[in-house]
Amino acid sequence: MVSIIDRVRGSNTPEPVDPGPETFEEMTLQEHLLELRNRLVYSAIAVAVGFVIGLVFSFRMLNLIERLSGVGKLQVLAPMESFVTTMKVALYIGIGFAMPVLVYQIVRFLAPGLTRNEKRYLYRAIPFVFGMFVLGVLFAFFIVIPRGLKFLHGFGSGTFDANFRASEVISFYMTLLLWVGIVFELPVVMYLLAKLRVVTAQMMSGLRKYAVILIMIAAAIITPTPDPFNMFLIAAPMYLLYELGIILARFA
Repeated sequence: MVSIIDRVRGSNTPEPVDPGPETFEEMTLQEHLLELRNRLVYSAIAVAVGFVIGLVFSFRMLNLIERLSGVGKLQVLAPMESFVTTMKVALYIGIGFAMPVLVYQIVRFLAPGLTRNEKRYLYRAIPFVFGMFVLGVLFAFFIVIPRGLKFLHGFGSGTFDANFRASEVISFYMTLLLWVGIVFELPVVMYLLAKLRVVTAQMMSGLRKYAVILIMIAAAIITPTPDPFNMFLIAAPMYLLYELGIILARFA
């Protein structure tokens, strides 16, 4: 009797569903091109909306840059330079606002070539990648770049009269904001690579001495000034981020 009851219960127990093999979607060339077009259209719309928002904050951003940098009034040497510089700042702000959408569109375009687990890890990493990028941008905007500009403005002050052009200062800002923001994404990228079993924490620990050399070279390239203090401002966080990436990789 017990065996019969057990059989009846067993027959009513649902069998686990097989999720299927870890495969990726196959698409034709035409489907890839269509997908690329859709992602570009969505990205352009996001940047356009962000550009409109940037127009509202562009003069506030210029005033903030002038106040933080300590270089005085930004100079313009051409009739259209003030207008073009303001539009450029609005575009950069627009790209910043649209960055989550842009990252999402890139991931969606890459998703058909990834397995189910790879997609899950990648989608989960998006908020952390964006958060670390924003943290790096804020670190560069409020700490690294103002110190670098003050050093450059005061360098050779007994010989040179430094009056920086607005367009050059804005380009200087945007270049450093981009690179420092990318550098701050390093721990998330290291964790994601470890999660996908591309590298391991032991491998990254063994490459630490080479990583230090690469960090110093990268800091020398990114740093706006040749003085060791500002270079240390970039190199020290980069090394700490590398160590944080190793710790996160151990949890992967």
